Amino acid sequence: MPSFLLLAFAILSEVCATSCLKLTDGFSKLWPSVGVGIGYVLSFLLLGQALKHIPVSVAYAIWSGAGTAAVAAIGVVAFGEHLGKPQLAGIALIIVGVVLLNLRASH
Repeated sequence: MPSFLLLAFAILSEVCATSCLKLTDGFSKLWPSVGVGIGYVLSFLLLGQALKHIPVSVAYAIWSGAGTAAVAAIGVVAFGEHLGKPQLAGIALIIVGVVLLNLRASH
């Protein structure tokens, strides 16, 4: 499987796990807690495989940046959270940082 596809699945697993954290009620609910554990284990396994061919600086920046942006969007859509201008600017800066790291890594 191509490394960036592994990375994409690692991000998806991490986003699912993080989203389940909200539903665990402090790990007092079984199935969301199981989802968190499975999601994070799967995410790290996939990230580890992707790191065989992608530099760690690039892979981790993409993994964490995309995950942060996705979880923020899920928070707004699924949990009714609000993002103000400072938070949106922060997410935009994360995206810019990931892009800049990728530009540097390609040279």
